[in-house]
Order: sequence, then structure tokens, then C-alpha cells
Amino acid sequence: MCGRFVVARATSDLLPSLLDSLASAEARADVADHGLPESFNVAPTDRVSAVRERHGERELASPRWGFVPSWYPDLKKRPQPINARIETVSTSGMFRKAFAGGRCIIPAQGYYEWVVTETGKQPHYIFEPGAALAMAGIVTAWPDRSKAEDDPDRWVLSTAIITRDAHVAPGEVHDRMPACLTPESFDAWLDPALDADSALALLDGDSLEVAHALTHYEVSRDANSVRNNGPQLIEPLG
Repeated sequence: MCGRFVVARATSDLLPSLLDSLASAEARADVADHGLPESFNVAPTDRVSAVRERHGERELASPRWGFVPSWYPDLKKRPQPINARIETVSTSGMFRKAFAGGRCIIPAQGYYEWVVTETGKQPHYIFEPGAALAMAGIVTAWPDRSKAEDDPDRWVLSTAIITRDAHVAPGEVHDRMPACLTPESFDAWLDPALDADSALALLDGDSLEVAHALTHYEVSRDANSVRNNGPQLIEPLG
């Protein structure tokens, strides 16, 4: 699974073909000047950066991490899944509508997984050397029915990260991992005209390729707590 990940200043620098394609010149300039909002311990319920196509234009959205489908009665209803399995994302009643028309890309520098040891949970930092990760996701909008239809705050965006079997990755840490895209597939993945079967085939092939490029090492157990943040969390243990 993917339950915690990292966005660093270098993340935007390593994904120029994705972020330079944003329709808004202001958004492009902001990313170029400041990068994506940085966090070394992104956790469920946090706002995340997600690139999506909307009304024919590419935008950088800030959905909440924890999927809330439009038919939920309120924002407190559970579950609010943070991950969607590639095996069922196109057919699940929870996700299929978003997969058909709300695919997105969530940039990350890397992510954490944990190994249970005799002394407790040991975090590992997983990443692709010299690259950032373009994690495949889905985004949806939940209508706040207490607000007027023309209220700009009526719609609440949320997202889930698509995962796949991690046993394809060398030295895997967990049984699931985020499904990631290669730069050559960004345009096709974000195109709402791409049908579900083709999108699945594209993601399966790309995520397999990226999985073989990943490496990992142990990091401080400070990463176990969402209260901790900072670049020291991804430094390898001595």
C-alpha cells in the first residue's frame, strides 16, 4: 500500500514534462519559483498536489487524500480509502466513475513502507534514484449540500492512489506499492477519452517498468509519527 509519502523541492524539478504542461501560466510560474508544497511525511487527510485534466485544460489541484465519492451523504462517512487496487479500480462501485473520467497524477519524491521487527515497526524509504515518482491516482468531487450551488466552496475534492502487487519490485518491502507512470504516458493517462481497458493496460505496463527501477533503505523511526517532518526523515540509517 501507500500510506505515507514525500514531496520535496526536487520533486517538481524532476517532473518538468508534467508540470510545465499546466494550462495556467500563473501555476507554471509558481511551481517554477517555489516548487510543489513540500512535506517529508504526507499522511492521509492531508491536501496533496495532483495534476488532472478538467474542461480540456491541465491543472494542478489540491485534493484531500482519502476518497469521498459524490454519493456519500457527508464528509464524515467511512471508509474514505487512501488507495485503490489496480485489479478492481475500473469496476468497483466506489472508484469506477472516477477512474473513467477523473484520473490524475500525484507527484512524489518517494514513499515509506514498514517492516515489523522484534523491536517495533522499521520504516524504509522507497524511491527511484535520479527521478521523481508520478503516482497514478483518481480524483472526485463531493458536493457540500449545505452550500448554494454557485458557492465556489461547494465542491470538495478528494483522491486515492492506485496500488499494485509489489512482488514485481526487487527487494520489495510490502505486498502493495503505488502504481507509477513513465513520462511518455502522462498525456494518455490524463486524457479522459482513453477508455478504461486501455488505461489499465497502460498503467500495468508503466508501473511494472517503474517498479524495477526502485530502491530502498532504512530510515529513522521518527518517520513513524505524522507529527515529525523534515528532510532528516529520508536520511539513511548509518
